[in-house]
Amino acid sequence: MIDRVSMHHPGQVKNGANVQRTNAQSFGNVFSQELQKAQQSEKPKQQVAFSKHAMERAEQRGIEVTPSLMDRLNESVEKAQAKGSKNILAFDAVQAFIINVPNYRVITTMSQDEMKENVFTNIDGAVLL
Repeated sequence: MIDRVSMHHPGQVKNGANVQRTNAQSFGNVFSQELQKAQQSEKPKQQVAFSKHAMERAEQRGIEVTPSLMDRLNESVEKAQAKGSKNILAFDAVQAFIINVPNYRVITTMSQDEMKENVFTNIDGAVLL
């Protein structure tokens, strides 16, 4: 006949049932905490949005807001944010955007013709699109 041999640790019930329940509970707690941390760190990136004024100006000035343009504006804000900028001028040869970096908000837009006559103030950075 074979006798069962069980290891007995201090504080452990001989049949091991309470130890398994305790291990399962602590694993569940740890798993939940790690899952929450992972979900918090995977927050979606903030996306640039146009203020009402900026959207009206874009329409008036014939500036087409395409997904490609939005990607470039988002990249511009991320670059500016990494450098500590608060308000930037993001521009290319045909259009310009004044963007509030902390709020990811386009404040106003300008076409190529308007850029020739403007002085840009209250900006602390410029990014080429």
